[in-house]
Amino acid sequence: MNKTIISCNSAPSAIGPYSQAVKACNLIFVSGQIPIDPKTGEIEAKDIEGQTKQVLENIKNILTSAGSSLDKVVKTTVYLTDLSDYECVNKTYGMFFQGSFPARAAVEVSRLPKGVGIEIEAVAMS
Repeated sequence: MNKTIISCNSAPSAIGPYSQAVKACNLIFVSGQIPIDPKTGEIEAKDIEGQTKQVLENIKNILTSAGSSLDKVVKTTVYLTDLSDYECVNKTYGMFFQGSFPARAAVEVSRLPKGVGIEIEAVAMS
């Protein structure tokens, strides 16, 4: 089985020893994305809605560079520092995923890198 490392400039570079995504067989595993704006390298969005949008844009851009799309996502895991943001995240998430939604888990965690409120990882078909 071959694996291909996915890297693109339209999403933030990895901030540790990991890849933006890895393609293995017909699946693409996107590492957890936080709301870093790839143009500035900074966290621009302060509210959870803006952070969620940026995270999903980053995932979309990584998948596009890998020859896939959000329509081909089969599973996501959402990490939140405050589960009371769940409803707002759902509303924003629903703007990116329509029709047949991917499977998903949502988990509250005590902290996330750079003090952000959300991180999302995804698995998609290629």
